[in-house]
Amino acid sequence: METKKILFVCAGNICRSPAAEGIMKHKIHELGLDKFFYIDSAGTHGFHEGELPDSRMRMHASKRGYNLTSLSRPVKYDDFFDFDYIIGMDDENISFLRRKAPDEESRRKISRMTDYGQHIPADHVPDPYYGGNQGFENVLDILEDACEGLILQLEIIIHIPPNT
Repeated sequence: METKKILFVCAGNICRSPAAEGIMKHKIHELGLDKFFYIDSAGTHGFHEGELPDSRMRMHASKRGYNLTSLSRPVKYDDFFDFDYIIGMDDENISFLRRKAPDEESRRKISRMTDYGQHIPADHVPDPYYGGNQGFENVLDILEDACEGLILQLEIIIHIPPNT
């Protein structure tokens, strides 16, 4: 079976998208599904290129058992061809991705993170950068819920046998 590739995207790739990447990798690993997925993250802007995720996000994620170690990078043209799913955190991210997508097939890969949420009603993942501790916790709650929903959907789409 071909590996499914998922790219999470936010503005600077230092809070939301690396957190989504870390949570998804953790959950996929816990389920023993590593061989079925390649997970990455990127930003719509390259302001923080080469930097680790925001220290506050790393701290809050670490308390939940997530290790955020990816380095920030901007979305690249090739990402639209290399990834099967390109998942934005908010309307600005989605608009950027749709404008940059080179063709209709690439645009069909784009979705919103909260489309996969199961229990937390949210229409976007808010940027916690200028907020306090509760903002980071809220983002992690939304991302955990949406990652679980995404995994359930992907298990059905790619027909992962139980206990793989």
